[in-house]
Amino acid sequence: MTQPIAMLDGPLWPYLALVLFAFLPTEIWRWLAVGFARGLDADSPLLEWVRMVATALLAGIVAKLIVSPPGVLAAAPLLVRVAAIAAAATVMALTRRRMMLAVVTGEVVLVGGVWLFGG
Repeated sequence: MTQPIAMLDGPLWPYLALVLFAFLPTEIWRWLAVGFARGLDADSPLLEWVRMVATALLAGIVAKLIVSPPGVLAAAPLLVRVAAIAAAATVMALTRRRMMLAVVTGEVVLVGGVWLFGG
């Protein structure tokens, strides 16, 4: 049996694995995207299509989380989950799309609703 490489047997191995298997593979795609995006017009039909697809995917994920939630979120009643997303959307519409305020509002409604109506 061969001996392990000394560097891979020490306390720094998890950090090396994190860089090799998590950071570098995704970082390559980020740099390629930056290089590709330089030549694109921000108002081009291609980017409008990408925005629409991304919005549709996000809407699908949110709908799935509301209708059939995983884990602990399933303990929240459906009415509470719908009220939380409605409150967050209302805050987004009224406050010039302040994302953090909308997220906090949705969380407060969700936690408060579960606390009030049980789960």
